[in-house]
Amino acid sequence: MTTTLFYGIVYGWIALASLTFLSLFFVTAPFGRHTSENWGPSINARLGWFLMELPSPLLFSYFFFTGSTAPNKVTLIFWSLWILHYLNRTIIYPLRQRDHNKKMPVMIMGSAIFFNIINGFINGYFLGNYGNLYPETWLSSPIFWIGIMLFLIGMFINIQSDNILLNLRKPGETGYKIPQGGLFKYVSCPNLLGEIIEWIGFAIMVWSLPALSFALWTFANLSPRAIAHHKWYHNKFENYPENRKAVLPFLW
Repeated sequence: MTTTLFYGIVYGWIALASLTFLSLFFVTAPFGRHTSENWGPSINARLGWFLMELPSPLLFSYFFFTGSTAPNKVTLIFWSLWILHYLNRTIIYPLRQRDHNKKMPVMIMGSAIFFNIINGFINGYFLGNYGNLYPETWLSSPIFWIGIMLFLIGMFINIQSDNILLNLRKPGETGYKIPQGGLFKYVSCPNLLGEIIEWIGFAIMVWSLPALSFALWTFANLSPRAIAHHKWYHNKFENYPENRKAVLPFLW
């Protein structure tokens, strides 16, 4: 694949992220608390989550290790962080979900699979074929350390917030409760905020257009969803804290 063609794909992918961002303010993806039976056949949510996340680590790894440049210390760190994130999202997170009967529309799973195929490909291909752009001195650069710190902070926020949500119900309980603790003091969806911070950190650390496209897609997907969650909480609970924002503390 020529460099021109590859970057053409990435620019097109970023343009699609912009359209997706706008559309998600009008259509809320029907899974989780927004699940709807009007979106066609459904699949078990835990299985669907596993299947839709799996292509990302697989394709990222395939194109990373089969590229024209051999992995080096820097790119192996990038690869390890990607796999660490998806080990949690693909395997650990769905196994920890307590509602084994929850459903997910097959269409949502299919659209997520499509996203993860393209995202895994462009990021894995870039690092697998342009890894020579990252000399060992990259590890002492400010952008590397700023990026990796943001990535790890975002991952911590994401996992901490998931833990709070997963432990809201005691065994046998159903229904929803107002989450408390952590950054839930400030925002309705710190789990989504954490993931946004994570991939902004990755984009800074890698400093590439494909990594930037992932950060933009994450924001485009998750910020409208955070707003939808925020509205849902206010409609569901009369005593919902008024000072909480949707996804950005004190701002939005």
